[in-house]
Amino acid sequence: MAQGRGSAIVATAVLLGMLLIHCENVWAATFTVGDAGGWTFGVDNWPNAKTFVAGDVLVFNYSSADHNVVVVDKQGYETCKAAEGSQQFQSGSDQITLVKGQNYFICTFPGHCESKMKITVNAS
Repeated sequence: MAQGRGSAIVATAVLLGMLLIHCENVWAATFTVGDAGGWTFGVDNWPNAKTFVAGDVLVFNYSSADHNVVVVDKQGYETCKAAEGSQQFQSGSDQITLVKGQNYFICTFPGHCESKMKITVNAS
């Protein structure tokens, strides 16, 4: 009988652990970049005064014929140039999960990043 209880406790602990692993983002928040205006020119100040954590989701809404979203590093953000192989989104309604630390996003259409169509988000 005692062995049965021990097995039940182990099984319960394993199931609880699996549940916690799969529910990691239960408390993640979703943010629409640029709010009602969406992903557009001059959006670079949008993250100011907002708090982000790893696992939060950014939603980028835009015209896919006119814009894109590219994940870049700090240098790419500062120079408005995406490195070869950078992750690119172009659906017009992209959802990107933040990783811990700095997250950098730009539009690579000519002149757009230079017109402040870029954001940097720090996720704790």
